[in-house]
Amino acid sequence: MPRSKPEPTKPPNLELRPPSPFLLMLEGRAFWEMGAMIAATPWLRRLPKGDGHPVLVFPGMGANDFTTVPLRNFLNGLGYVTQAWGQGFNFGPRDGVLKKCAADVRALSERHGQPVSLIGWSLGGIYAREMAKELPKHTRGVITLGTPFAGHPRATNAWRIFEMLSGQSADDPAIIERLRTPPPVPTTSIYSRTDGIVSWQCSLNEPGPMTENIEVQASHTGMGMNPLALYAVADRLAQSPGEWRTFDAAGARRWFFSTDTSRNATKATA
Repeated sequence: MPRSKPEPTKPPNLELRPPSPFLLMLEGRAFWEMGAMIAATPWLRRLPKGDGHPVLVFPGMGANDFTTVPLRNFLNGLGYVTQAWGQGFNFGPRDGVLKKCAADVRALSERHGQPVSLIGWSLGGIYAREMAKELPKHTRGVITLGTPFAGHPRATNAWRIFEMLSGQSADDPAIIERLRTPPPVPTTSIYSRTDGIVSWQCSLNEPGPMTENIEVQASHTGMGMNPLALYAVADRLAQSPGEWRTFDAAGARRWFFSTDTSRNATKATA
């Protein structure tokens, strides 16, 4: 019996456009999201305690570990052991950057005797996904925040800055195709339709047994401090190894979160 040819991979949607100037202007609400995080601290402290496994956090483009302090402090408070990426400002995957990331993942996993959860904000999410592909045995799962891995890089308001900082082209078809492939570990994309930097469609995982998308109301620059995003991160990290399930956006959660599953369920009951 002849082998069937594999279905061709869908190309990135070249018709996508960067978020509108209005959404870009709304990125200023990140300051309000920081205030909301502080106000929600008593509520966030009630979330399930972590099991102490290590979590490596990657910052976004042009950002450094200072920007992930709120996220890491939040996770430390839940009982996880977090580590910053420790490479200063994220100016893109220049020489040695990804090699150092891989060494850190491997060393952190070996030091704790268990796989590491990888969390990446924006461009940092690309690093998290690529490290999980390279080191699946050292990776427990991946969570990305507003990461543009599924569409053309020019469907963001940051591609010119990326090219300027990294010295690399944002229009390499081979790289674009590689980035769209999900890691072989549980992978969650947290995204916002009101993201002012990244077109939200660029942050959608293709349906699969270990992929999911969780929609929150957040800005791009404030996503790592947004209480709803923090809640989703904590919920995903709290799962036991080997017992991963997609995020349940039913019940009261449906007022704050949306997933492909919850959206389909809403349509079915309408």
